[in-house]
Amino acid sequence: MARALIALGCEPGQRVGVLGFNRPEWAESLLGAMAAGGAAAGIYTTSSPEQVGYVLRHSRARVAVVENADQLAKVDAVRGELPDLAHVVVMEGAGATARPDAMSWRDFMARGGEAFEPELDKRLAALAPDTLASLIYTSGTTGEPKAVMLSHGNLFETVKLSVETFDLKATDCALSYLPLAHVAEQMTTVHTPAYTGGAVYYAEAPEKIADNLREVRPTIFFGVPRVWERLYDGIQAKLRAASPRKRRLAAWAFGVGRRYVACELEGRRRGPGLAAQWAVAQRLVAARVRRAIGFDRLRSASSGAAPIAREVLELFTGLGIPIYEVYGLSETTGPMTWNQPGRTRLGTVGPPLPSVEVRLADDGEVLARGPNVFMGYLDDPQATAEALEDGWLATGDLGVLDEDGYLTITGRKKNILITSGGKNVAPEGIEKALKQIELLSEAVVIGDGRRFVAALLTLNEDAAAAFARAHGIAADAELHRDPQVLAAIERGVEEVNRRYSRVESVRKFRVLPRQLALDQDELTPTLKVKRRVVQERWAELIEEMYAE
Repeated sequence: MARALIALGCEPGQRVGVLGFNRPEWAESLLGAMAAGGAAAGIYTTSSPEQVGYVLRHSRARVAVVENADQLAKVDAVRGELPDLAHVVVMEGAGATARPDAMSWRDFMARGGEAFEPELDKRLAALAPDTLASLIYTSGTTGEPKAVMLSHGNLFETVKLSVETFDLKATDCALSYLPLAHVAEQMTTVHTPAYTGGAVYYAEAPEKIADNLREVRPTIFFGVPRVWERLYDGIQAKLRAASPRKRRLAAWAFGVGRRYVACELEGRRRGPGLAAQWAVAQRLVAARVRRAIGFDRLRSASSGAAPIAREVLELFTGLGIPIYEVYGLSETTGPMTWNQPGRTRLGTVGPPLPSVEVRLADDGEVLARGPNVFMGYLDDPQATAEALEDGWLATGDLGVLDEDGYLTITGRKKNILITSGGKNVAPEGIEKALKQIELLSEAVVIGDGRRFVAALLTLNEDAAAAFARAHGIAADAELHRDPQVLAAIERGVEEVNRRYSRVESVRKFRVLPRQLALDQDELTPTLKVKRRVVQERWAELIEEMYAE
């Protein structure tokens, strides 16, 4: 792969855009770009053509590697806006490359002949810890993505800390299924196996992950909360369908499992009585459930990217599967604090990894310093200066450190929403677009820790009244509930959604019966929305949306 890039004229420092679902060619593109002295910029498969164009343009990608004809079409739609893009490579589908400006993966790789080996050796020898290795695009507070620059040193030191903390080995294996444009997936199923020599299996498709887990039986598994929630829901559904006797047996076994695993989490010794009970609970319940979901070989399970419910943690603990919560950012190359065997407290995100320092600013913001902290944002010195001061990264998150150094995240200074699937969503741009709908005056986008993005909306009273008159709606009608009004708003929301990726799309909305009000403390004196107050005030309506 690296030799093929050299053959195409890629110079050290140039970038490769990668767009596609998880597969070997994705990892090869990432590592090949690094080996050639450049860096890869991952792009989410759910991105719109405009978002694909932004990443390719901003990163000044010389080569774009795309999965198939569908993803190629996104590049085609914005090709005229990409002056630096010289080559497009398609991972699969010969028909998609029957044209002069795109080539198949096979033809591309065939260019990387042995003649380019001396140049590759030269470039590998020139790599240094502070050489740029990877670009991770993450949503900013304005909605415009920033490119997090991770160095070879960032990647190596972070992987080394993770491997040593969890004793990862060449005999371990993992299933690659989360988007490889995300830092957590790159660390889990590209860079860590490159260090240990462990095996990586690629999910066939998002909808086949459950089947693939049973087939692969991974020893390492990282899941965002939504993935753990789906597994939790499946287990709970089985329990509800079981007989009362089996439910009582399962409850007893889970209770034993929680007590047994608690000793491991807290570094305490187990008594012989508890060990004997666990042996029985394993045989009758826990081992069977683990085998049914493909976790019978699992020895390291983690959750991150968003908060996870305590009941989910407790259920898996009862199965003998402690889920170690991890906290970090793209800017910290993934993990910075991590619960771990013998050092775990449920409800916290654990202590800092070795070599990583964590402290709190005067306002409670979490600050971090260490070999995992990024180089800065590509072509954005102002944002870099705001994020980094004397080597300390301002995370934008608020937290509490207990006397033993365990960190608990209490909130976010930034308004970035993180769905339960671990996707970052910047609400401001979406809200601005929603407020352009003629019938609306205000929009509050929600979805933090939730399965999808939703919105609370308020009517533009004048526009709504005019709409009612034009459509013969009674003057005393409750317009926020009127079917014609809601249908018109829904059409507007659908139009807005076309500008955004699937994970950013507003899946549900509710129209409030009144305007947000200053005297209700829902607005600041400058009439900015107080998000937390609005969400607390309308909590019942929000829960109704997500419960449907």
